[in-house]
Amino acid sequence: MRRALPIVAVLIAVSLVVGSMSVFTVRETQRAIKFRLGEILTSNLEPGLHFKLPFVNNVRYFDARVQTLDQEPQRFLTQEKKNLIVDAFVKWRIGNVRKFYITVQGSSERANLRLSEIVQEGLRNEFGKRTIRDIISGDRAQITRLLQRRATEAAASLGVEVVDVRLKRVDLPESVSESVYQRMAAERGRVAREFRAEGAEAAERIRAEADRQRTVIVAEAERDAERIRGAGDARATETYAEAYQRDTGFYAFYRSLEAYRKSLDSKDDVLVLSPDSRFFRYFDEPAGAAMPASDEVPGDGVKVPETTSRGRSSGQAGSVDAR
Repeated sequence: MRRALPIVAVLIAVSLVVGSMSVFTVRETQRAIKFRLGEILTSNLEPGLHFKLPFVNNVRYFDARVQTLDQEPQRFLTQEKKNLIVDAFVKWRIGNVRKFYITVQGSSERANLRLSEIVQEGLRNEFGKRTIRDIISGDRAQITRLLQRRATEAAASLGVEVVDVRLKRVDLPESVSESVYQRMAAERGRVAREFRAEGAEAAERIRAEADRQRTVIVAEAERDAERIRGAGDARATETYAEAYQRDTGFYAFYRSLEAYRKSLDSKDDVLVLSPDSRFFRYFDEPAGAAMPASDEVPGDGVKVPETTSRGRSSGQAGSVDAR
């Protein structure tokens, strides 16, 4: 019995190894092909646990998830023989594992290369039928639909299913784009200058209208002021006349005081008067003697003789210093 134990252990170990080599698992994100001595035996293995014969069958796994072909931007000619830089990408996944293995040996790089050729050929044909205006204005969605349909038909022979084809960017070449931007800037500058000119014209019109209204308002205000001032002067003259008629003595006294105040306003004033002048009659005669008609100005009070500052007049007999 003790001699048989090593043999049993070896048999068990060999059985475990052979058993582990006879079982394989296909994941949800994978597709698998089972070969028998290099020949495809089963190409549509479902996800789960499967069995094989060790050293007779072998299994190859492929990624069943969506793959992305994002190629470098390419240059294409339009109907107008204008160059456009197009950046596109393709989403694809394995549709038929047997065809995928036979045509591209199960290589994603080879599949991307073939798909790139198919998409570039489709873009070259579609862009060659259209002008730049057609492509930019709204034919991009139609172009992507046509590309997807043709790419799906062409990629079916590769065992590949095209999920989506998109154009990320369609641009003019850099040299052309620079000139286009300059023209756009010049056009925007012209529009801005037009707007500024219209604004300046409107501003001048508004200022002219405001100046006209200001002139009219000021003229009307000055007219009303002159009318009111004239009415006030007339009223004042009427009041003075009534006051003079009521009490001529008091009015003459009041006007003489006004003349004294204006004549003796400064300490440096000097009055040069003739000996018979009645200018200071209220100083000599407080009662105020009546002046001759030649020395009185009716309605204006006492007539003030001609004076000079620190000077003398001809025929002068004396002087009075205001100090």
